[in-house]
Formats: sequence, structure tokens, C-alpha cells
Amino acid sequence: MSKKSNDLGNDSVGRLMVRLAFPAIVAQLVNALYNIVDRVYIGHIPEVGDLALTGLGLCFAIIMFVSAMAALVGVGGGSRASILMGDGNMEGANEILGNCAVLILLISAGSTLLFQLAKEPLLYLFGASPNTIGYAVSYLGIYLWGSVFVQIALGMNNFITIQGFSTISMATVLVGAAVNIVLDPIFIFGLNMGVRGAALATVIAQGVSAAWVIVFLLGKRTKLRLQRRFFRLKGAVILPVAALGVSPFIMQSTESLVTVSFTSSLYRYGGDPAVGAMTICSSIMQVLSMVFMGLAQGTQPIVGFNYGAGKTGRVKQAFRILMVSGMIYAVCMWGLIMLFPQAFVGLFNNKPELVEITTWALRIYLAGFFLLSVQFSCQQTFVALGQAKISLFLALLRKIILLIPLIFILPLFLGDKVFAVFVAEPVADVLAAAITGTVFFTQFPKILNTKPDTLRK
Repeated sequence: MSKKSNDLGNDSVGRLMVRLAFPAIVAQLVNALYNIVDRVYIGHIPEVGDLALTGLGLCFAIIMFVSAMAALVGVGGGSRASILMGDGNMEGANEILGNCAVLILLISAGSTLLFQLAKEPLLYLFGASPNTIGYAVSYLGIYLWGSVFVQIALGMNNFITIQGFSTISMATVLVGAAVNIVLDPIFIFGLNMGVRGAALATVIAQGVSAAWVIVFLLGKRTKLRLQRRFFRLKGAVILPVAALGVSPFIMQSTESLVTVSFTSSLYRYGGDPAVGAMTICSSIMQVLSMVFMGLAQGTQPIVGFNYGAGKTGRVKQAFRILMVSGMIYAVCMWGLIMLFPQAFVGLFNNKPELVEITTWALRIYLAGFFLLSVQFSCQQTFVALGQAKISLFLALLRKIILLIPLIFILPLFLGDKVFAVFVAEPVADVLAAAITGTVFFTQFPKILNTKPDTLRK
């Protein structure tokens, strides 16, 4: 096997983790920049930057849902294809790739139509006000037409990553991000397009990334190749992919529900300033969480391939490195946030009133961040091992079972309603980490002693 694509079954696990996880982390961070860069530029539009930023934040729920649909297909299909590759079944892995490509196109067409028709009432539901609705509609109306590019770039890129082509998958995101960063100031300020310019820059950038992925998966270097004979959808292929992909889908799509819960509650108790603070807090959380996702994405091919090949010792070693590295990162970033919150907030807006409330809120919102490595490491390892039911439960746990109810319950018992909404996040983080860790270390040894579901006849 070429060193350029990495030998998942024989290379040093530690070195593989570095070679695969580093590009994946870079890719995840740069992917987050698509929205973060938009917010940084928009937040500094003269006179109306704070309202425009708040309006853009209201779009986050729908944007995350679009990305989650890509994860449903890409992560679910990639996890199963990785295990089949470990077992030497390249025909089956290629069939998964072909079916997933068609499924992404169908899903993107349906979601675009649905959200275009329903965007304005949804935005009001999410907490839009007469001051912010215009900015939100302007951005989302353009962004949605390019959602097919988003889903192709995010979903199909995972099939490049699982082959060990970490540099190529990283380049997918870097190419698009470079285009976005260059076009943003030109469209927003140079052409005076405001939020519409930010959306247009993002659509063009994602289109470039999507083209990059398709060209590679049709080329000569790839082991998994897009082939017309596998474009006919089969229930036997798609249903297991969806069953496994529903976990990462829920992890991302529930971010939409969380955003709705936060923004609607904060608008009720604190108005536009509180919603604006939440937009900045969630943006910072999004960027910081991308490192966890990158670590997990870099580990997934190692875990899946070696589980399929029966090399359980390498699976255990990969998980240990994932958990320890994630914990070190989480504790370091938590410390920086607690000590220097204003430095992070200042990147998005410099209006004194908004900076003051956001600096206060950020310390509360990210108080439990140091424990997120437990949730991400354990849950994503279950996905890589093909454990659909357990990973689904853990995906539901933190946000649906714990966080969303806490957002509405805590204000009933605490006098400071805005504080009560923000503190729901760290309370959920602590509880979720405790439960997830208990489930993982109880089930992990049992799973390693069984044959992967994907390989059972």
C-alpha cells in the first residue's frame, strides 16, 4: 500500500493518528471558517454589524441541518465502507459509495425546496425580530441554493478520508476556504452586498470543494471510485448506512434544535443582545469542537479497518490516543476561555454592550467544555465500530435528553433567567460525560469480542 494513502492495518497507530488526524483537524477547523469568517466580517459592518450578526446567527439552525444530512450519508456510509475495506470487500465498499452519492443528491434537492419555502416562518420561530429578520432571510435565501455543494463536499469527502488520503481530504476544505476568504470582503464590502455577499461567497466556495471531491473520486488514485453500475439505490445498502449515520446526523441536526431553544428563550428573557451573545458563544464553541471532530474523523478509519480485520489491540490503542489527546486539548482550551474570554469575543464584534454581555456569558456557556472529549471520543468510536443503536442513544443523550429540557426547566427555578439558559450547557456536559463514559467502558470490551455486524452473513 502506498505511504501516501497510509497502511491502516500495519503502520504505527500513533503515527497514523498524527498523519490522519492532523489533516482532519485542519479540515474541520477550516470548514468551520465558512460560517465563522462570514460572522467576523458581518459583525464589523459599520453601524448595523451587531444586528446583521444576530440575523446570521438565526440561520445557524438550518445551516447545521444541511450539514447533518451530509453526515447521515457520509459518516454512515464511510464507517461501513471502512469495515468492508478491512475485510477486503472492495466491491461492497464501492457499492456503498455509489449509493451514497445518489442519496446525497436526492436529499439535497428535497431539503433545498423545503427550506426555501419555509425559511421566513422558521426564522421567526427561531427568535428573529423585526430588526433582524431581513438580514437572516437575505443570507439564507442565497445559501440554500448552494446546499447541494455543501452536502457533496462534506458527505463525499469522508470516502476520501477513510481510504487514508488525509492530505487530499484536507485539501478539499482548504481549496474552498481559500475561495471563501478571498471573496467575502470583495462581495460584502467591495460590492456592498452585505449578508447577501457573504452567502454568495460561501456558495461559490462550496461549489469549488464539491468539484474537487467528485474529480478525485472519478480519478485513478482513488481505491473507491464512483461507478455508474452502483448508482441504483438498494435498500440493503442504504438502510444500514442510514441506521449507522443517524447518530452523527442527530449530533449535528440537534444543534439546530438546541439553537432554536437557546435563541427563542434568550430573546424572551434578554432580547436581541442576549441572542447576539449566543451567536458569538456558539460560534466559538463550533470552532473549538471541530478539533474533537477532526481527531475522531482521523481515528475512524483506523478503528473501522482494524476492527474489520480482527486486530483489536490496534483498535484499543487508537481509542486511548484519541481520548488522551482530546482531554489535553479540552483542558487547555477551557483554561484559556476562563482566563481570557474577551480576547475570543473581540474577534466577532467590538460594540461595548455586546462584548460585555458575551464575555460574561462565554465563561458560563463553556464551563463544562473540559469534559467534552469523553462524549466525542466514546460516541464516535461506537460509530467507527458500527454500533448504530448505542451511538444513537449517546447522540440523543447530551442535547435532546439533557440540554434542551434544561434550557426550559432551569429558568423556572433560577432568578436570573438569562444565566439559567446559558448554564444549561455545562450542566448537560457534565451529566452526559458521566453517562457516556460509563456506557462505553461497560460495552467496549464486549463489542471487541464479537464479529462486526457489517461482516455477518
